[in-house]
Amino acid sequence: MMRRNFFRIGLSITGVLMTFLVTSAYAAKSSGISGSDAITVVIDAGHGGHDRGGIPGQRIAEKDMTLDVALRLRNILSAAGYRVVMTRNTDVFIPLGGRVAIANSYRNAIFVCIHFNATGRSGASGIETYFYSRESLPLASAIHHYVVGGAPSENRGVRRRGYYVLRKTSIPAVLVECGFLTNPTEAAYAQSASYRQKLAEEIAAGIRGRNSVGSGFGSTRVATAETIPLQPYMDQTKVTSSKKSRSKRSHKKSARKKKSSSKKSGSKARAASSDREG
Repeated sequence: MMRRNFFRIGLSITGVLMTFLVTSAYAAKSSGISGSDAITVVIDAGHGGHDRGGIPGQRIAEKDMTLDVALRLRNILSAAGYRVVMTRNTDVFIPLGGRVAIANSYRNAIFVCIHFNATGRSGASGIETYFYSRESLPLASAIHHYVVGGAPSENRGVRRRGYYVLRKTSIPAVLVECGFLTNPTEAAYAQSASYRQKLAEEIAAGIRGRNSVGSGFGSTRVATAETIPLQPYMDQTKVTSSKKSRSKRSHKKSARKKKSSSKKSGSKARAASSDREG
């Protein structure tokens, strides 16, 4: 009699487990998240707390804009079935190491860092997206493709840079610059709730389409860092920033010239990138 009861209990437990598995699979299918897409998205809102972001004297606090877009992105991704982790969801300061530690604590994950640009030259404008590792390029290209497509701003391209939050993460990581808060027109866009919602929607679209990078993203421009060659990636994304036939000598010469001409504005721009370098 006891054996029969144990057998019935075993069948009941098995039935519950099977029901849970079937229900979970159906929920994932209904939300449009396949097994390969069931990842964790770590969203990093740039700056925060005592770090306003931007440059000295900047009227709009970058930390407020990044947090708003990040929270909107969280809501969109959560509704779509993604697991979302925020490095911050309030106005607090998180050190670089803390942001990276959060990202690296998740294996099957991607890291999306949200920023707005700033410079002493009010005419500077546009959207640009940064990555560092080879594995991060498809994600960067996809997000950039969608954000640029949905924003009335200049396409400044996808760029490879060794920013701390990109260089130190062990998962695919990108940093999106959603426009210049020092540009009157783009600052006006950023202060619109509907525009920030649009930015979040386009970033989410890029996350969903991160595995679709190819000829369809031929309009995405990749600009290389002066000191970091991008040769391994040239067959994946159209490069329009320079001709491939440019010699190493002329490249170094132009790099020195560019470095010299940017010294004056460099000190102002450093403040804008303070929490992604190191």
